[in-house]
Amino acid sequence: MILLYNKIDLRIVGEVMTIDILTLFPQMFDGFLNTSIIKRAIEDKKVKINIHNIRDYSPYKNKQVDDYPYGGGAGMILMCEPIFNAIESIKTKESYVIMLTPSGKTFNQKKAKELINHKHIILLCGHYEGFDERIKTIIDLELSVGDFILTGGEIPSMLITDCITRLIPGVINNQSLEDESFNNNLLDYPNYTRPYEFRKMKVPDVLISGHHENIKKYRHEEQLKITKEKRPDLIVGEENEK
Repeated sequence: MILLYNKIDLRIVGEVMTIDILTLFPQMFDGFLNTSIIKRAIEDKKVKINIHNIRDYSPYKNKQVDDYPYGGGAGMILMCEPIFNAIESIKTKESYVIMLTPSGKTFNQKKAKELINHKHIILLCGHYEGFDERIKTIIDLELSVGDFILTGGEIPSMLITDCITRLIPGVINNQSLEDESFNNNLLDYPNYTRPYEFRKMKVPDVLISGHHENIKKYRHEEQLKITKEKRPDLIVGEENEK
């Protein structure tokens, strides 16, 4: 069965979606996997997340995974053999392998909705000064989470995993997904809860009117207003895609 969600197909399959993360620091994921929505999604068998230590796939007795770059230069480079061994040991015909690197395409909500259609995703976390270029021959996609420098790919892999997992049918209710920021290339509308008035600041009357069409119109107008003020590039990007 296929669930249509914002023009992107979210596949509901008998198999649990699997995400394998290759890292040099598996201990960084302990809290991530045992907290909040990710923990519940795993317990409910909506997703299976496996953490692999790249050092376990090193052919060397000292578990070496990096070496100096040919031609000289600062820092160390991740070697081919441990990463080839790691990926080839878990890869299947349904796997989609992603390298996390600053030179990759920028990850966003649209990309998350595309990735949700893969049954098996492998995320390769970088570290040190980068990867041996030959590793790219077994990669399907290079992704970046933004134009800034991080110590490694562990935090980006958590970000991407969290974003993808939220889109798996049944992890979060459909209404919440539809109302979230970036779902329609617009930022979220303002929300209010009790009390009705706080320090002379009142909830907009339309929200307590009970008129659903007016509320819907108000929220959409607020989305447009906020997005034009704070992220006009999102609207321009949407127009360019059309």
